[in-house]
Amino acid sequence: MNVYSISPDKHITLDDIRQILESNMVLELSASAKTQITACRDYLDRKMASQKEPIYGINTGFGSLCNVIIPDNELGQLQTNLVMSHACGMGDEVPLEIVRIMLLLKIQSLSYGKSAVQLVTVERLVDMYNHKIYPIVYQQGSLGASGDLSPLAHLCLPLLGMGEVNYQGNKYPADKVFKETGLETITLKSKEGLALLNGTQFMGAYGVWCLLKSFRLNRLADLVGAISLDAFDGRIEPFKDHIHIIRPHKGQLETARAIRENLSGSEILARHKVQVQDPYSFRCIPQVHGATKDTTAYVSSVFETEINSVTDNPTVFPEEDEVISGGNFHGQPLALGLDFLAIAIAELGNISERRVYQLISGIRNLPAFLVAKPGLNSGFMIPQYTAASIVSQNKQLCTPASIDSIVSSNGQEDHVSMGANAATKCCKVIENVEKLFAIELMNASQAIEFRRPLKSSPKVETLLESYRKLIPFVQDDKIMYQELEASLQFVKTMPLN
Repeated sequence: MNVYSISPDKHITLDDIRQILESNMVLELSASAKTQITACRDYLDRKMASQKEPIYGINTGFGSLCNVIIPDNELGQLQTNLVMSHACGMGDEVPLEIVRIMLLLKIQSLSYGKSAVQLVTVERLVDMYNHKIYPIVYQQGSLGASGDLSPLAHLCLPLLGMGEVNYQGNKYPADKVFKETGLETITLKSKEGLALLNGTQFMGAYGVWCLLKSFRLNRLADLVGAISLDAFDGRIEPFKDHIHIIRPHKGQLETARAIRENLSGSEILARHKVQVQDPYSFRCIPQVHGATKDTTAYVSSVFETEINSVTDNPTVFPEEDEVISGGNFHGQPLALGLDFLAIAIAELGNISERRVYQLISGIRNLPAFLVAKPGLNSGFMIPQYTAASIVSQNKQLCTPASIDSIVSSNGQEDHVSMGANAATKCCKVIENVEKLFAIELMNASQAIEFRRPLKSSPKVETLLESYRKLIPFVQDDKIMYQELEASLQFVKTMPLN
């Protein structure tokens, strides 16, 4: 069985997370993690035994109630009340694959031994992950500071035998599943509820998911764009290396190289071209796709820092003998990154739709709307409408969430990141761009057939051979939504090597 050891001494990368998810690894806490978690909890217990001054969230209320002192015999109930009262999410359920990442990131964050949770609490989160017990979490409710309070409350309710979980494909009360799997619920001690709820794991999990999808979308954009370029009878000169070396943005260079590699050996590309130049949606693929690659790389660096961080509050420092109430829960870095990523990925879809429009325009010896008898047949007229609708929606979704802030908790929490809204919007944009590539591939593959007997590159021809087994050439009008859905499923799983 593949096991990934969660350790405060090990930097976890986005690629590590991809491998954990794809290989269905189980998690374990390293010896170092167990030692640090236990040491931090022991330190707080000793400190609370002699502490006379109030410590926020440990023996006080929360938010604007921070000046209300809680008696020692009610500190555990305080934490349980916190989890229950904050579980007030609404809207659609968070996809299970993202809940899975939330659990992983929460375990990682608690492993550093700065949160003063019990070891058994973290171990139970590990048990939930390994038993594939995924809490039901809702998309709406977080302001992105003080962390993702509401989503994380739903994530952690099952620890107390409360809330609902998805187990083996069905929704059950958490306590029922815990009994069935032999897991015991937790009795929270001081500070623990706040440690579980105060953090950025909702934003973080969405960001990780969006980035892992974005890495694929960047490669997919270059492959589908290359097929469209050949279908449009485009020129290769704008993709030669030396024109990009004099403007050496990394993503731009990578994109030009990818287009050349994808079309290497194409008979269509090699033939004499009548046109002097191509429209921007083809000629500027390196500049546009490349800028998105560079943005993805920047946002990746932000999230790799975040997922290797402690983001709850207050933070406990046994070595320094300090408990500090700060603001590491604030999601501003993530909110800005998610907004930036959404804009960058949306641009891949924007330029994709323009290529679709050019392909159906009846130029470059292609028939209008890519059918042999336009007029009697509408052909590929309306898939472009669908693409335009999706692109327009993306433009609306790309209005930044991070520029908004609404005062909460009676003014104590007077600036929030709205990073959770940035996260769910970014997710929707990415799903939309997958659809746009499905539409473009369907158009490009249709257009390539009008270039026969000339062939595209061996790589493209191999891909199209697989594609045609699912989505045949359209000779006469047919119901198109089924073809589009089949194309989408192909795009989601097509090999990119």
